[in-house]
Amino acid sequence: MPQSLVKNYVHLTFSTKNRLPFIDKNISKELYRYIGGICVNLECNPIIIGGYKDHIHILCLLSRKIALMKLIEEVKSHSSKWIKMKGVKYQNFYWQRGYGGFSVNPTEIQTVKDYILNQEEHHKTNTFKDEYSAFLKKYNVDYDEKYVWD
Repeated sequence: MPQSLVKNYVHLTFSTKNRLPFIDKNISKELYRYIGGICVNLECNPIIIGGYKDHIHILCLLSRKIALMKLIEEVKSHSSKWIKMKGVKYQNFYWQRGYGGFSVNPTEIQTVKDYILNQEEHHKTNTFKDEYSAFLKKYNVDYDEKYVWD
């Protein structure tokens, strides 16, 4: 086969270190656009990026040219440096060490987009910990609780 054809939708999520509420209304939209630019530069077409005060969600097409781990590394390192330059308020900003990465069926893209768009409403009643635990359960991911929330 002379051609490599790939279409992998991924839903990524990770939180700020210690789930501190750094992602406020002053910075959120600009942060999401910046992260979208990182994804575009890595040929990982972003479909939607959003989140809440202490975490982020990225729905994108993973490029056939990059490993998921490398995409996460690039997004976290560049966006962390960028946000720290946005003022004293953000100088202690860090992302958590880990992440969640989940495959998305193409027929479920709109559902995931709606979910990400509705983060503020969703988090009136659910914490990121609740949300992330639900993803791990939905995708039947084996994990050790003591390492997930460290």
